[in-house]
Amino acid sequence: MRDRPELARDPLSAVLRLVEARGVVSGGLAAAGAWTTSADIAEPLKFIAVVRGRVRVQPDGVTPVHATAGDVVILNHRRRVTLSNVPDGAVPVAFELSAIEPLVRVGDGEQDVMLGGHIGVNEVGRQLLRTALPPALHVRATAADASELHDLASRIYREMTADRIGSDFAVAQLAQLLVLAVLRTHLDRADSVPPGLLGLLTDEQLRPAAAAMHADPGRPWQLTELARIAAMSRTSFAERFRAAAGVPPMTYLSSWRILLAQRALRDADMTVGALAYELGYAAESAFSNAFKREVGMSPLHYRRAARARPDQSSSSWAATSSGMSMLV
Repeated sequence: MRDRPELARDPLSAVLRLVEARGVVSGGLAAAGAWTTSADIAEPLKFIAVVRGRVRVQPDGVTPVHATAGDVVILNHRRRVTLSNVPDGAVPVAFELSAIEPLVRVGDGEQDVMLGGHIGVNEVGRQLLRTALPPALHVRATAADASELHDLASRIYREMTADRIGSDFAVAQLAQLLVLAVLRTHLDRADSVPPGLLGLLTDEQLRPAAAAMHADPGRPWQLTELARIAAMSRTSFAERFRAAAGVPPMTYLSSWRILLAQRALRDADMTVGALAYELGYAAESAFSNAFKREVGMSPLHYRRAARARPDQSSSSWAATSSGMSMLV
């Protein structure tokens, strides 16, 4: 399977590869004085990273977020957002953000500087993060292990404004690291994550077992063996895993295999029989039955649909797959 996401050493890396996560910086804003602006949100997972100063982020449907330098705010399936910094008694300058200009400047100086962008993922990732993240996730630079957020945002801004050769490539790579840092910080400090894949990753005791399943999905795993990896009794492991992931360990493993199969059928040219063998199925028919049960269509039908309509097949699959609900 291309890129072999199942061979990642840790489960978060495997998940990010599977959902094809990427950080995309679309532009920046440098404003001075009192200011305000509103814009529609086109992407499901919008982020705003504050480089300098402060900004009030008001998405539709939720309470406003007050972000300062180094903070990152992720807006999860919001339709519109208002950004502002209006000191008491001040009359703000209202303006529109340009979809053409990579950097919008308002007023003299750079009192408030921020970056705008989104987390690009495939349909599997959109479904996963939609249920796993709150409508507005505020990751503070003051949180433990979050010091790199400010540095990454500042480096991206410097690359955007320095007009150096290779800056587009540098921004793209730094944006990847910024998204990773935000998710790491959120998972490390989350008091409560809904049961599902991210809920599983927040449990340090269960992570080794999840990593083992991700690293070798074709292995005939037994509950006793996974419990031993987690240094737990069989019963305690099964109960704790179900509470964190929302499903029993073997059901989770089956769903993970189908997710890997979905990507392989879309991107790789291996036969269905070879894929079935690699994912641990004793026969091609057993794999085909399991795939159709969760996805709603046969592997060959899914492959044809995915390659004929790459922008629609994943959405169709996500809407019919019971496996998706197991992982999110």
